Amino acid sequence: MAKTKVSDLDWQNLEFVYHDLPYRYRAEYHNGKWEAGKLVTDSHLEMSEAAVGLHYGQQIFEGLKAYRRQDGGVNIFRPDRNAARMARSAERLLMASYPEDLFVEAIKEVVKANQEFVPPYESGATLYIRPLLIAATPDIGVHPGNDYIFNIFVTPVGAYYPGGLAPTAYVTSDFDRAAHGGTGQAKVGGNYAASMLPGEQAHQAGYSDVVYLDPRLHENIEELGSANFFGITKDNRFLTPKSPSILPSVTKYSLLELAVEMGLQPEETTISIYDLDKFSEAGAMGTAAVISPVGSITHQGNKHVFYSETEVGPKTQALYDRLVAIQYGDEKGPEGWAVDVPLD
Repeated sequence: MAKTKVSDLDWQNLEFVYHDLPYRYRAEYHNGKWEAGKLVTDSHLEMSEAAVGLHYGQQIFEGLKAYRRQDGGVNIFRPDRNAARMARSAERLLMASYPEDLFVEAIKEVVKANQEFVPPYESGATLYIRPLLIAATPDIGVHPGNDYIFNIFVTPVGAYYPGGLAPTAYVTSDFDRAAHGGTGQAKVGGNYAASMLPGEQAHQAGYSDVVYLDPRLHENIEELGSANFFGITKDNRFLTPKSPSILPSVTKYSLLELAVEMGLQPEETTISIYDLDKFSEAGAMGTAAVISPVGSITHQGNKHVFYSETEVGPKTQALYDRLVAIQYGDEKGPEGWAVDVPLD
């Protein structure tokens, strides 16, 4: 694949796809310690065909974004939270975690090196950042690796949902996203591989994505595709599911804080699929989509419509506007949320 040039990109019409940019950050772990990381130009990873990460799924990743401010500078949104979550994922999979302080500095370094690919402020596009940690030790036994590759690449992306902030329809699935007590709280590739079949079935049936219910009772909402769920009740409570098999979204915890600003009462709690009528608005939230309004959820043939199937609810819109304004540096948010990338 040829390296992407800035001249190849149409900032107003970017898709959510991979572009091979000039630089990525890479570090390797051998003999019980991390070697010094550095910027490299090679977008290919070299490892044995017997690498533990390829066969037994000892692989984790993260996702976050860099935003071009109106003054030309660049913000990264809460990279410390992604560093901490990756460390927890590594602990769950018995991997050597990359030091959290070095993680944040590496993010800044790779964004700075590719700064010309951070989309312009007015485009609404962003620079997506993908850290990856994979076990490279060759072994055919089911054992944790002793060698790891940590890699961060970046790619300019448009909106995850090209239609913008528009309500879409979801449907419940008989499939489970993750097992109770499994790896649901870790950002591991296997969780996403397991979601591809039910996701494709939902798309073929005309839905945006799947509503995953809890793996024990199949009654309580867990996640929407690869995003966390929220519902806003008629009495102004901002509710989001609480479960040991849900990935703790950085966006979710940001919105839980912002909800307080807007006079909502935030709470992580159990949300039954049979209690949807208590919500006036609902949405999916995550790094890629930020917020995607949920127009309806269909369960066992019964369709429940929230605020509207065509218009965004006012509280959802207000939360979206506030969060995006913080990310792009248009409004001041809580301390440490918008991290400046020194470009000089």
